Amino acid sequence: MKTLFVKIGRWISVACLVFLAVSILPGCRKETPGAGPEYVFKLNHLANTDHVWHKSALFFAERIKTLSGGRIEVKVYPNEQLGNEIDTINSIRAGTVDMTITGESMQNWTSLAGLCAVPYAITDSQHLTRAVDGPVGKQIEEAIRSKIGLRPIAWFQRGARNLTSNRPIRHPDDLQGIILRVPNVPLFIQTWQHLGAKPTPMAFGEVFTALQQGTVQAQENPYALILSAGFYEVQKYCNQTEHVIGWVYVVLGEKQYQALPPDLQKAVLQAGREMQQYHQQIFEQAQAELVEKLKQHGMTFVEVDKEAFRQKASQAVLSALTEEQRDLYLQMIEKP
Repeated sequence: MKTLFVKIGRWISVACLVFLAVSILPGCRKETPGAGPEYVFKLNHLANTDHVWHKSALFFAERIKTLSGGRIEVKVYPNEQLGNEIDTINSIRAGTVDMTITGESMQNWTSLAGLCAVPYAITDSQHLTRAVDGPVGKQIEEAIRSKIGLRPIAWFQRGARNLTSNRPIRHPDDLQGIILRVPNVPLFIQTWQHLGAKPTPMAFGEVFTALQQGTVQAQENPYALILSAGFYEVQKYCNQTEHVIGWVYVVLGEKQYQALPPDLQKAVLQAGREMQQYHQQIFEQAQAELVEKLKQHGMTFVEVDKEAFRQKASQAVLSALTEEQRDLYLQMIEKP
């Protein structure tokens, strides 16, 4: 009798493990037809619920539900609920998460992903579209698929990074000696050093107090972060350097994509294209609203000599890129 109970216990343990393994598989097919979606994807991202990324992800979830006839469901998790950006990529590769929104962080696996955010590589939205939809973007996407196992299904323009300060900065010469907070990105540090500033890497959460106390005198970020962090309380000028105009990809695990039948693969790609168009519409509107809100908070916007900044930064950027990155960078900055 004791032996029988031991065997039953082992069978129950094995059954539980099998159930657990199946339950966490991404895109898991339902066994009972008509009982619900056949595939359920988890989309985890770092933005909050007010951000255009989250609104676009929700749009995608609705469109893929419609285009797939209810066979695919996408569950959206904002605010890094399922882990930070790097952890999420690893989770997609492991099969416990399915989708995310990511950019230059992918250079941990392929250096070409670093081109998503290179100072003064992109001049405006039209230039960005040509680059990402053209041969340069195709090579980056192929590297992401082959080296990371992620399939880009859409790309989003990011808000340009701009310099804030308590004195107007119109030319690189105006940067001499200014203590500038930057993220701990070697390319950014080297570029600002070459431009004449004194870049100081610092965690984002420490920036407001550092500006308030004068530990640093300037910082650079997109409008959305300048507003949400309240930098307008401790910085008077927003100098429109637009030194980084970059993009991010919405990615789906390649294994998860290949597990779909051809008709659902087409539905995913179609929903991705529609999401990209939707994002661009609300992104442009959001950027204009952010400028108005910052002006209402008392910030003065300063036009800068972008060409002077670009020319002076170019040598620093070139020297910081890998050989593989440099070839695509030179293609990216070419004028049509």
